[in-house]
Amino acid sequence: MNVPANRNRTFEELRRIDESGNEYWSARELFPVLEYSRWEKFRPLVEKAKIACETAGAKASDHFHLEVKMIDLAKGAKREIEDFRLSRYACYLIVQNGDSSKPVIALGQTYFAIQTRRQELTDDAAFNALSEEDRRLFLRREMREHNKTLVETAKRAGVRTDLDYAIFQNHGYKGLYGGLDAKAIHSRKGLKKNQKILDHMGSTELAANLFRATQAEEKIRRENIDGKARANAAHYEVGKKVRETIKELGGTLPEDLPCPPKGIPQIERERRTLGAKENFELEWIPKSKKSK
Repeated sequence: MNVPANRNRTFEELRRIDESGNEYWSARELFPVLEYSRWEKFRPLVEKAKIACETAGAKASDHFHLEVKMIDLAKGAKREIEDFRLSRYACYLIVQNGDSSKPVIALGQTYFAIQTRRQELTDDAAFNALSEEDRRLFLRREMREHNKTLVETAKRAGVRTDLDYAIFQNHGYKGLYGGLDAKAIHSRKGLKKNQKILDHMGSTELAANLFRATQAEEKIRRENIDGKARANAAHYEVGKKVRETIKELGGTLPEDLPCPPKGIPQIERERRTLGAKENFELEWIPKSKKSK
């Protein structure tokens, strides 16, 4: 089976829902979108992804469901072909093991990474129970930790000085924010000089930036990128791919998301004050009442 007419379909358009309400992707529909000309060239990549799945401790059969289909040929003839029902995780492993020099593979890596992370958060009952402020606090902490890893990875690639890193970060922002750098984003949000833009993002915007940071770090490390110019270009490319994925999912672009009324530092101060007040009140409860 050669290239069908769905080459230009998006990953979101290819997503299907089975009779039980579970999402899946057809490998036969996916391979031409990933710019593989023939099934025979794509099939080894599926096997490679299955091995990666097993190595990660998951059952390949849970994510790669083999199917046999009948297709119509000329003059009423029919032929059996194989296909796979792929889970989101299976698609993620396929694009992670694909040819990253293809722009569509890079886009697929970002799309399925975002989808996988979004589902993890959706499935996480604890995260779902959080208020918007608590989600922001959680994601901001995650952002701080992942930025430390990104700094180290960028440094190994040749991004050494504070100025180098500021330029490197701006490339990521420009990709994600449609050409806006940190200064332009700061201005768009109407922030004061000493206010950090990451402290004045809602949970959705923070999540997009977290994906940008984690995927940029992974790309630089995976591809052994060396040199400031190449690291900057990689960061811009990842930011742009995250932006394209947001568009594909029908989401709001980050520069159009509202700025929350409270910054992260203010929320943290309020939490510390509340905690101190609760501890103070507890200390003044008579011991006889405490023991009850």
